[in-house]
Amino acid sequence: MKVGFIGLGVMGRPMALHLQAAGHELHVWVRRPQSAAGLGAVVHATPAALGAACEVVFTVVTSSADVEAVALGADGLIHGLAPGSVLVDCSTIAPDAARRIAARLGEKGIAMLDAPVSGGAQGAIDATLAIMAGGEAAVLERVRPLLEKLGQRIVHVGPNGAGQVAKACNQMIMVAAIEAVAEALRLAAAAGVDCAKVRQALAGGSAASRVLEVMGRRMVERDFTAGIEARLHHKDFGLVLEAARRSGVPVALTASVGQQLNALMAMGLGKDDTSSLLRVLEGG
Repeated sequence: MKVGFIGLGVMGRPMALHLQAAGHELHVWVRRPQSAAGLGAVVHATPAALGAACEVVFTVVTSSADVEAVALGADGLIHGLAPGSVLVDCSTIAPDAARRIAARLGEKGIAMLDAPVSGGAQGAIDATLAIMAGGEAAVLERVRPLLEKLGQRIVHVGPNGAGQVAKACNQMIMVAAIEAVAEALRLAAAAGVDCAKVRQALAGGSAASRVLEVMGRRMVERDFTAGIEARLHHKDFGLVLEAARRSGVPVALTASVGQQLNALMAMGLGKDDTSSLLRVLEGG
């Protein structure tokens, strides 16, 4: 297939490479030409031109506004994609934005899946992402062979927007767990106990988790170089808290973790890893 890709960052580039390695003809649009270096892809001048050349386009960009601009802007995909083509947005954006974009595209006969992913940069590299899809089931089945090149767990959550709701739930649990690990290791250090040994002990019990394994190791080793930049989780929590406000759902723990992320940003740590929540507790 002729597959388009917009967003060749930490997650997007390995995802695009997997599609290319599967034999698909890769087309891209990039804001910075150097982002496409070494891909051997067809580079287009605008998202509209990209859309005109492709049957399916993937997007992995930062914010709701970014997706709207790429999909619906003056040179957006909506002006190039043919009826029957599909936009698969793997970004993490507001559920309402996903529904709004899907509705606008639908007026032109263009299908959309909001299909945010979880698994981080390593999951993208290993093609082991969890993919949470919102949209029509029939559209998901059309593009499932492509998604299977990117992830191991693909779940149809519901109609457009449902994938983003699932991703919001994922972020709530995951980042709260990172904060819990940070607080536990801070307590261990304050009590004069070896944090590495505490982590080792916890890993064999009911507190064991992927977050304890990966983020706990980063905290113990004090390796705060970004896997996924903390600023992105801060952005995600803004979406989560707004969704909760709109739904009237109390999210006391999430709000507390959100304040810790605010503090992390205020300390200038937004481009470091979210395991830097430990440094917030340490005061710098």
